[in-house]
Amino acid sequence: MDMLKVSSKGQISIPAKARKEMNIKYGDRLAYVVFGDTLVIKPVKMPSEEEFEKSLDEAQEWAASVGLTEDDINEAIKDVRKGKCG
Repeated sequence: MDMLKVSSKGQISIPAKARKEMNIKYGDRLAYVVFGDTLVIKPVKMPSEEEFEKSLDEAQEWAASVGLTEDDINEAIKDVRKGKCG
């Protein structure tokens, strides 16, 4: 186990070996979550425009196949924002 040191500004540096293993590059985004006394940091890889469009097309095809309309989706979004999902 390697150790990291927190700077006076609360920053840490990810060692080069770990960055290479995880393919983390300058400008990449990282997500984190705290579980009690454990901090988990995970790279977040944004999809390319082509990947995003493909996923959107697949979602639209699925919605159409189960009979969901744009109004249904908009209503579901409103419910989630109001905390009415379940």
